[in-house]
Amino acid sequence: MTSKFMDMNYSHKMFDCNVKYPCCVLCVQEITLTEGSKIFATWKNPPPPVYMEFFIFNVTNPDKFLKGEAKPHLTTMGPYTYREYRPKHNVSFVHNGTKVAAYTAKIFVFEPEKSVGDPNVDLVTTVNIPAVAVMNRIKGAGFWVSSGISMYMGSIGTTMFMTHTVQELLWGFKDPLLSRLKTIRPDTDEYFGLMLHKNSSDDGEFVYHTGEQNYLDFGRIYTWKGEKMMSFWKSNQSNMINGTDGSGFHPFLSKEERLNVFTPDLCRSIHMRFEKEVELKGIPAYRFTPPRDVLASGKNNPENEGFCVTPKKCLDDGVLDVSVCRKGAPVVMSFPHFHLGDEKYAKAIDGISPVHDLTRNLNSTIFPILFLNESVVIDDASAARIQKLLLIVTLVSHFPLILVALGVILLLVSIILAIRFYQNKVIATTQNTLATAS
Repeated sequence: MTSKFMDMNYSHKMFDCNVKYPCCVLCVQEITLTEGSKIFATWKNPPPPVYMEFFIFNVTNPDKFLKGEAKPHLTTMGPYTYREYRPKHNVSFVHNGTKVAAYTAKIFVFEPEKSVGDPNVDLVTTVNIPAVAVMNRIKGAGFWVSSGISMYMGSIGTTMFMTHTVQELLWGFKDPLLSRLKTIRPDTDEYFGLMLHKNSSDDGEFVYHTGEQNYLDFGRIYTWKGEKMMSFWKSNQSNMINGTDGSGFHPFLSKEERLNVFTPDLCRSIHMRFEKEVELKGIPAYRFTPPRDVLASGKNNPENEGFCVTPKKCLDDGVLDVSVCRKGAPVVMSFPHFHLGDEKYAKAIDGISPVHDLTRNLNSTIFPILFLNESVVIDDASAARIQKLLLIVTLVSHFPLILVALGVILLLVSIILAIRFYQNKVIATTQNTLATAS
């Protein structure tokens, strides 16, 4: 399963006031998460549309793979695109107004005109994730329990691959194996879906810094679910909740900064670095992307050592085992197509190309299920407002030069007028002299 975190983030140059616009104090006052500020309303209910694209990997040769006759061959289905709404609710100010608490609901609405295929009709064959999860859970359950589950799996025809509609795979279906397990362990959810319970739900309460005391803290997460740190990983550094939730960053960003983002889906914080300057709807912007060391293994990046909770089963570059925060489900995150990952992961699968833009065979394979592309496209109205602000800030930053230029122009006009006045006076005097003489 590949990660959903974005490959770009835009930071408008108009906020680079510390370098270009030292007198832009008003900008700081307006960009705070406080009642009455211009940014607060859009923070509560963001107007730019967010789209989530699901690309599903379909296995075309499951039988040959299970027999050990071939590597799994995958074709990509999709995108299946959903408009994502992110209104915040239960918003309240805490800590004497220096912080703001909120829940962010995520509502997904299918967009057929932006999709390739119908999720209610299209069938996809992929790894039987419920079966793999059950097998992992019963490893230490004893001979009789393991044998009973194995016999039941055989009786209902459960194999290591399953075929469902895209709708079922994403949003949930009732699995017979999980239903059977529920009779033994009542806490088991008999429904499975990659996005099960995600529609119209939230990731818990976040408390953010408003940025009123320090603009550099704008939107920075203070706590998540009441905690300042997580407890999933092996080191304090790995458990730190750093940066914002990715929906915004503090003003006056520079290219040299490291942008930290915490994402609950990854159960960790990541960071991004400046890649290049771009232009979006006529607005100059900076593109930031996650560098290679974000998902590097602990042996190549000591900062990541804490993300391996089982030392003898540490993964190599480019992948992250998040089963510790997925109730033990064998889920691994990566960049799409194992981009920036160890080449052995891509080589194990036919149909996988790592580019920028169970059974014995399955046990040694990290099997791709889907990859996500979450994008935010600024709407025309917001773009127009930003272009207007850019013009105002540019004018303000050049105001001293404009005053000097106006002064020079007025001086030149005064000199020209004085010269003309003198010339006219001389002509008038000459004419009077000639008239008198005649």
